Amino acid sequence: MRGSLFIKIFLGFWLVTVAVLGSWLLASQYFESLHFTGVDHRPAEGPPQRRVLRLIWALENAPAGKLPGILSTARREHRLDIWLLDDTGRDMLQQPVPDEVGKIAQRLDNRRRRALKSARDKYYVAHAIIRPGEPRWRLVMAFPPPPHRVLGVLGANPWLRLLLAILVSGLACWGLSRLMTHRLRDLRRASAQLAEGDLSARIRVRERGGDETDALARDFNAMADQLEARIQAQRQLLRDVSHELRSPLARMRVALALAMESAAQPEDHLARMDKETTRLEELISQLLSSQQQTLEMDTHIDLVALLRTLCADASFEGRKESKEVTLHTSLSQAVVASSGDLLLKSFENIIRNALHHSPPGATVRVELSREPGCYRVNIEDQGPGVAEEDLKRIFEEFYRVDSARTREAGGYGLGLAIAWQAINRHGGTLSASNTETGLRITADLPTGPQTGA
Repeated sequence: MRGSLFIKIFLGFWLVTVAVLGSWLLASQYFESLHFTGVDHRPAEGPPQRRVLRLIWALENAPAGKLPGILSTARREHRLDIWLLDDTGRDMLQQPVPDEVGKIAQRLDNRRRRALKSARDKYYVAHAIIRPGEPRWRLVMAFPPPPHRVLGVLGANPWLRLLLAILVSGLACWGLSRLMTHRLRDLRRASAQLAEGDLSARIRVRERGGDETDALARDFNAMADQLEARIQAQRQLLRDVSHELRSPLARMRVALALAMESAAQPEDHLARMDKETTRLEELISQLLSSQQQTLEMDTHIDLVALLRTLCADASFEGRKESKEVTLHTSLSQAVVASSGDLLLKSFENIIRNALHHSPPGATVRVELSREPGCYRVNIEDQGPGVAEEDLKRIFEEFYRVDSARTREAGGYGLGLAIAWQAINRHGGTLSASNTETGLRITADLPTGPQTGA
């Protein structure tokens, strides 16, 4: 709790509020003791002030002999304690003068005409009476507290008012601090759940609007979504790898058993084991390529020369089924930065995938063009295409459009995934779309330092 943001906000707000209230209380107490020069000519604010004004006017304008009668009448009619004191502090009607009355009368010096003071059970109004050619008199009137008992007690006791203000402001600041930090508490709770392995931990927040803490909560949810997706993908990858490894290992075990039983002619079974071992090596190599995290752009390659070589190799492979891969470009050179032979493997996977899914006698068309800020490579096959809902998923690891496709017919489902990751790590993009004749794979790569036309 020592470093709690809630405590810091709460104490900060509370101390500022208490300081403001304390300053207001001290200022009000001070101004209550100040005088008002001249007679108060503002509109009457209630019966007490009207009584004071009428009595002051009568005492300042009536003949001297009528002053005792005016005071007695005022005491009787208004049922108030009234004193008219001379310079020595004696009352004109010879009444006892309480110490409180004497003190407030003493405040009226030559500069002050009026003084106010609140006591526990009443409040006093003192006013100087100026009569030409006569000594200075001091009028003191005692009024009862307000009719509301609680308000009267609060008005008479400034420290009680301050205590009440501190309590009320404390509750208000506590609620405000809770309101400001509740999103941070939610964030802390969700973070703890996420750290404990609960990938579904989220913060309930509006999709739009709100303050900065709401925006922080939405960013946290977005981060949690990506984290959950990545971990789920890794788990799925582990399951897929286990599945892919199980089949060749099982066949190797069978081949080994058969070779041991027929020791006279083990060549066929050994060849089968060699084939399965090669497949395992290929699978592991592709997995390592797909999981490579860091790249060093240590070489530059010419896409024109690279694609021309790949198209020639693919055409040679497809010669048995009269398949052909052609390159179409107006560029003489297209240099891009690359990390080793990663781009070569990526485009090789895409072209071989297009060649594999094209029927006998078909032509795979490869186009290279210069676009603003990038080189674009379109690879179009003449196959059956892909359902719209599968276009994005074909770049996922181990994903096959035909779930029944075997490794002999459709590979491991890693070629396009490796190409997608490699091109993205080179700062490019890879996308798929259907055409009238088949599937088109489009790769955009940032332009290199050298260009040609």
